[in-house]
Amino acid sequence: MEITIAPAKSFVRENIILMSLAGFLFFLHLFANAFTSYGYFRDELYYLACSQHLAWGYVDHPPLSVFILALVRTVLGDSLFVIRLVPALALAGTVVFTGLMVRQLRGGTLATLLACLAVMMAPIFLAMGTFYSMNSLDILLWSVAAYQLLRLLENPTPKRWIILGVIMGLGLLNKIGFLWFGAGLLVGLLATPLRKQWYTPWPYVAGGIAFLLFLPFVFWNAQHEWAHLEFMQNAVTYKYSGVSRSDFLMGQLLLPNPGALPLWLGGLYFYFLTATGKPYRILGLIFLTTLTILLINGHSKPEYLAPAYSLLFAGGGVLFEQIIVAKRWRWLFYTMVISLSLVIGLLPMALPLLPVQTYIRYAAIVGFGPANTEGKEMAELPQFYADMFGWESMAENVSKVYLALPGEERRHTRVYAQNYGEAGALEHFSQQYPLPPVISGHNNYWIWGYGDPDIQTVIIIGGEREDHLKTFAQVEQVAVHQAEYAMPYENNLPIFVCRTLKRPIEEAWKDSKKFI
Repeated sequence: MEITIAPAKSFVRENIILMSLAGFLFFLHLFANAFTSYGYFRDELYYLACSQHLAWGYVDHPPLSVFILALVRTVLGDSLFVIRLVPALALAGTVVFTGLMVRQLRGGTLATLLACLAVMMAPIFLAMGTFYSMNSLDILLWSVAAYQLLRLLENPTPKRWIILGVIMGLGLLNKIGFLWFGAGLLVGLLATPLRKQWYTPWPYVAGGIAFLLFLPFVFWNAQHEWAHLEFMQNAVTYKYSGVSRSDFLMGQLLLPNPGALPLWLGGLYFYFLTATGKPYRILGLIFLTTLTILLINGHSKPEYLAPAYSLLFAGGGVLFEQIIVAKRWRWLFYTMVISLSLVIGLLPMALPLLPVQTYIRYAAIVGFGPANTEGKEMAELPQFYADMFGWESMAENVSKVYLALPGEERRHTRVYAQNYGEAGALEHFSQQYPLPPVISGHNNYWIWGYGDPDIQTVIIIGGEREDHLKTFAQVEQVAVHQAEYAMPYENNLPIFVCRTLKRPIEEAWKDSKKFI
């Protein structure tokens, strides 16, 4: 199957639009990171820790994002501003590849503006571009893969199949959720004229390349008793058990931007019900397949569908451009722009643009109270921002406890953190505050182990004294960690000094395992 793409009438103008929009979004994120008082996000501290333990896999994610972070740290350092260059670039890249998708769909300037503006104004995209994680890269790789798929539809050459296989392999090596893109592609290969490609070797070659790139993560899991599968099972059973299908569907109205609803629904209409869009309906099938999988799961977080929206934004942009040009309804273009831009007043909810107290007052005025998707008790800030506070002061408080110990005792001391955020924070800020080696039972920290078995003293953050007495003969609370804006479960934490193990460290370590 071949689709002939007519040359764009004004590549220069559209390229300027793409670069301008992407550049503006990139520098908006840089401004937020450079001039506001928010700190490292919980997950960023964990990623930094992972980047010091390079491996082909981790309990809760594949390794690509960690490899990239390790490279960034080596070249530029690990300051907050530096590590957040990557998600800012990823989001800017998503704008560019969404515009390139529009071009492959024969869209023009108006379609490019609408589709790219939708990416820029999507709260979930803005939020994921705010901090370092695999999610911003996932959003980018979906748009890159979709663009390459459109190029393949234009001319399914072996080279284009190979490139698609490489992109999909990298997508899988970044996040397991990229399997959903692959599932949608498989459905599309069965349900569209692209099925003719089954009679050639190239879909199999592309799939083989993707699998080979993903294989190291599979091997890593096999060597670690399928840790990632255990993690996913625990997350669905416990962490996200309160997320219902209705919560998931409601999130699809809010997270991509309520004003973008006509655009992405228009994208589905374009792919399935218009003559110009039907040759590209495989993109619509990828979206619907992903949606179906997430609904069947029953406890999917709303943001899991986020990477698929750039595919619909591109198609919706082309549809509305066709209507505007055919009907000469310029007013419709301006209406769409206004609709997409109404969310601008909520930008502080996704980007840390306001000082903390200003944000709290502003959120109260616009009616956005603290929220989270994990059923946690909330304070003044939503979890997204609360998880950026309290980490350095925690390291400082634990360091004071550690330095108060006798010199000889310090040599055989560890500090135990309840979760990877605390552990990552203590490791990162140990450059400024003297601390013993950090251990934890949470996710990959459990795999990294406890080090020297000759442990005599353990400083434990949080928990209950009665629980610690099951493992230690002496448990003394010596301090309390307080953090004004942190999540309640990270505030007013007792700090214990625990001595004399009552059972073998191997047994205690086995019981500390927490993959969730």
